[in-house]
Order: sequence, then C-alpha cells, then structure tokens
Amino acid sequence: MRILLLEDEFSLRISIKEFLEDINYEVDDYADGLDAYDAIYSKSYDLLLLDVNVPSMNGFELLQSVRKDNNKTPAIFLTSMTDIENFNEGYKKGCCDYIRKPFELLELELRVKQAILRFYLDDSEQIMISETIFYDMLKGKLMLSGKEIVLRKIEKDILELLLKNKNSVVSMQMFQEHIWGDYVEPATIRVQVNNLKQKLPDDIIQNRRGMGYIIER
Repeated sequence: MRILLLEDEFSLRISIKEFLEDINYEVDDYADGLDAYDAIYSKSYDLLLLDVNVPSMNGFELLQSVRKDNNKTPAIFLTSMTDIENFNEGYKKGCCDYIRKPFELLELELRVKQAILRFYLDDSEQIMISETIFYDMLKGKLMLSGKEIVLRKIEKDILELLLKNKNSVVSMQMFQEHIWGDYVEPATIRVQVNNLKQKLPDDIIQNRRGMGYIIER
C-alpha cells in the first residue's frame, strides 16, 4: 500500500512517515502542495494524507483538483482546524475522514486502516481469491490452504493491482504507471508476473494475449 503524505511541519512529517513505514506502508512525503499534486499524476497512491495549510496549493485545493480529474483515491485531512464549516468544506472537496491535530499515531493507524477497508475491501481485511487462497491486503500476506506463501515486494504490488482490478484486464501500461511509475520493458513485466504465477495455481492469473493479465473470480 502506497501513501502520499502532504505535511509542511518537518518533525511531524518525518514522525508520520517513519511510523507508517514501520507498519509496512510505503510513504512518499511532501511539504509543498504543488509538489504533492505533481506526484499524484506521476505515481499511483492508495491513500492521500493531506495537511490543509501548506505552501503553494492547500490541501482543499489539491483534492478538489484531483477529484475533477476523476481520481477517487481515498483522502484524509490532517488539520488543527476545529470550525465545522472547515470540516464541511473538506467533505465537499471529497475527503473520507479528518484527523484533528494533535493526534496519537495509533489513531492515525486506525483511521488509515479504516479508510482502506472502506474503499478497497468492503470491511473485510481478507480478499478471497479462490476457496483455498486468501490475500490480506493490510498485512500483505498470501495464504494458500492455511499456509503463507512468501512474496517479494514486487510480487505483492502486482497481486494487489490485479486484485483491485479483479475481473478487469490490467494492461502493460497500467503495470508501468501503478508499480514502476515509469516505462519498463514489457518483457520485464512478464517475467515478474510469471514469477508470481509460479507461486499460485495455474488458473489464478490469466494472460489475455495482446491486452495484459486478469484475475477472474
């Protein structure tokens, strides 16, 4: 799971980043709204953590702009604001939650998990791939008949992208944009997908020649 963090207070930003990385999230951190805005269009994120009062483009403006481009990535505002009108403004711009500063990092963890569960997993931490295969999106664990299948980071990223687009073909371009963030040779993608396929039953990940890969369930 990759998170974008926008927070201009240095010590708080580093504390949040280190905490989230310690519990196995990937975090890209920014202090400037425009830098964060550019990153959203160059990479793929599973969650946006946005301070409201930041330089160049505030959190409200940033989220409003990406929502206009039909980016539905869940977003949580981090703010010291207490005025109900400000909260209302944030929800109108498309956030799913607020965290009031100062906050405990445990609260942040809980809110992040809930936002991900609501948006991606329909309140269930485990995604059923087949009758014997489950993937825990939050813990990044793949279980086959009750035993964990150890995955490398790139294999987890590929599997999660396929599961988020279950029953739809994931194209080479989507793999490039969402996982590598830049152009890579299709042969490299095929090698990594095949490495993952070897750890799963034959029919789980299917190739659609000339189109990409799909998990159908």
